[in-house]
Amino acid sequence: MRRSLFLASLLMAVGTAGHAACETGLAERMHAKLHADRALDHERAACQPWRGVNGRVIVVLPLPRSSSVPGFTQFDLDVLVVQLADNGNSERATIVSRLFESEALREYDVRIRAIKVDTSRYVLADGARAFGLRVLRQGASRLSPYSNETLSLYLPQGSKLAKVLDGVEVVLERGEWDANCAGSFETVRSNLSVARSTTHGYADLVLRQSHSETVSSAQGETCTTQERQSTFSSQTWRYDGSAYRAAKGSTPD
Repeated sequence: MRRSLFLASLLMAVGTAGHAACETGLAERMHAKLHADRALDHERAACQPWRGVNGRVIVVLPLPRSSSVPGFTQFDLDVLVVQLADNGNSERATIVSRLFESEALREYDVRIRAIKVDTSRYVLADGARAFGLRVLRQGASRLSPYSNETLSLYLPQGSKLAKVLDGVEVVLERGEWDANCAGSFETVRSNLSVARSTTHGYADLVLRQSHSETVSSAQGETCTTQERQSTFSSQTWRYDGSAYRAAKGSTPD
């Protein structure tokens, strides 16, 4: 039962996020304006109104690069903060802040299932509010199921975007089993929050993590699953003047 729930959770996480999020055509307009000579990965392109910031929309353009290796793909990412016209007309949208990231993502045996914009209130200082990008990945192996999610934070600085947090893993689900019963499964989930303390003018970040494991084995004709006691830890990330870095060590909660 535990194994079935684990595998189902991987599929559910992917299924709820794997959709094109740019129904207004804004991503296509930005793509035509900036990268008319390149292909756009429409499936993974993302658009999200910036909650609490009037008229602003965050647009992510994944641009696949050509490769001679079968099944291997690299993506450039163009991350944009766009201002819509007062009437909401996306055809008159203007780019406010932007960051082009060359070879930002890659996939081979682990597939990028979705890119999601996270508009939680990541207020790092007065007048400095960041937004997040979450990248969901999933492996193809049935015997070694794997899924993870990473979070990056972007901070507008005038016409530029600064990537102040780079790809912190916030979800990990993986396991190994014999396709019958015996196997082990691991789940790690993390929550990122903004602390009251500051370093170099920006708020510290706290990553709180839970870690759980299950082990299944055959007892005669019965498959028995044992759930080990979960562990909890936290880690502080501090701004070093250009980006957030993890402080050494983690603290059990």
